[in-house]
Amino acid sequence: MTIRTPRLGIRRAAAPLVTLMLATCACGPSAAPGGAAGPASSAADRDAGTSAAAAPTSLPSPAGNAPTGPGTSAASTTPPAALTAVPPRGPALAPASCVDRYFSAMTPAQRVGQLFMGGIPAAPLDQDRLRTLRNNHVGSIMLTGRSSAGIQATRALVGSVRGQEDQAGGKKVGMFVATDQEGGQVQVLSGPGFSAIPSGLTQGSWSTTTLRGRAADWAGQLKSAGVDLDLAPVADVVPASLGTRNAPIGRYSREYGHTPDAVSSHSAAFASGFAQSGVKTTLKHFPGLGQVLGNTDTTANVTDAVTTATSASLTPFRDGIRAGSPFVMVSLATYTKIDSKHVAAFSPTVIGQLLRGGLGFQGVVISDDLGDAVAVRSFTPAQRAVNFIAAGGNMILTVRSDVVPAMAQAITARMQQDAAFRAKADDSVRRILTAKRDAGLLTCG
Repeated sequence: MTIRTPRLGIRRAAAPLVTLMLATCACGPSAAPGGAAGPASSAADRDAGTSAAAAPTSLPSPAGNAPTGPGTSAASTTPPAALTAVPPRGPALAPASCVDRYFSAMTPAQRVGQLFMGGIPAAPLDQDRLRTLRNNHVGSIMLTGRSSAGIQATRALVGSVRGQEDQAGGKKVGMFVATDQEGGQVQVLSGPGFSAIPSGLTQGSWSTTTLRGRAADWAGQLKSAGVDLDLAPVADVVPASLGTRNAPIGRYSREYGHTPDAVSSHSAAFASGFAQSGVKTTLKHFPGLGQVLGNTDTTANVTDAVTTATSASLTPFRDGIRAGSPFVMVSLATYTKIDSKHVAAFSPTVIGQLLRGGLGFQGVVISDDLGDAVAVRSFTPAQRAVNFIAAGGNMILTVRSDVVPAMAQAITARMQQDAAFRAKADDSVRRILTAKRDAGLLTCG
């Protein structure tokens, strides 16, 4: 995400010897009340106590699998001429012997639940939200908001969450428990045992060796707290000429530097350190929020009129994918030189042609926050969920648990009506289960 106050916008490597283990919420800071900047949490960090009216579950009947809703039209089927396919990189799909066993043992509702990462406050445990997620078989959790409770209290909360894991074929289906722990104003977890992590710009001023070591320490703290996925690092390149006028990233010093090489090397070091401690990471916010002015968490119609399919600013994503990143978060901005008709998360061109085809990504494509971001409020929650899966996305991030039932019902209905859509949803479940297998969350013996 991008950022807000007080909530994180979910939002996001080069060395070929580095293995990136996972992929901001795209999440990030947000504007403080009255327009003043303040500590940001993430789209994910929306007010933990806010509850919205249940979203409609019915959808218009779009043609085929094209994204639906206001301002959308069928995506072009002609790939941008500049795209050059590269050999697939990143995690390979798991052998059928493990993932297929889990997949086959799951009920249809359990499979749909795997497509979601739902938000719950990092402290205290919200039983109502947890119950909503459990009733919908949600397969991954994001800790949101702000907690200064420390490692031990967080571990106890995570233990309660994991106690709600589904079973399939007599075996637990492990959950990813994620959070937004970038540093600076985007750090959900603090208190006893957690380090105060500096901003991305400060991290970018260190040597990559120093950053890798510090990142390993930060990841070890998350691991001790029961968290196995960080919605970071930010792979967005904010030009120095734009700087703090870039609302989602530059305003909060979330970037590692102002050039593709600086961002690539330091996002790689961050991810490598996390991998060393056994915590997955997420590259965000593809194809980059460095060239925009508005924050998609708080602003509609955020547009990038600069980035193309061959822009140098894609280098951190390309290098991270080649190094093996298992998660990439897709932004909610519109990229007019790539696909002017859809926000990136609803764009088959951005996800299918550029990220999958051009950059060869084979891992899990996770959305920025689809539960509360202003950038997608012109769509019902049901439309947001269907549009993302139809475009080729895999895991729907929503910091609001109350919209999950409408989203899940819409996906189930579309799967029953549309074989092509059902195949995409099933493929997404398998990719997510593969990532869980690689993270040790499935019993594959």
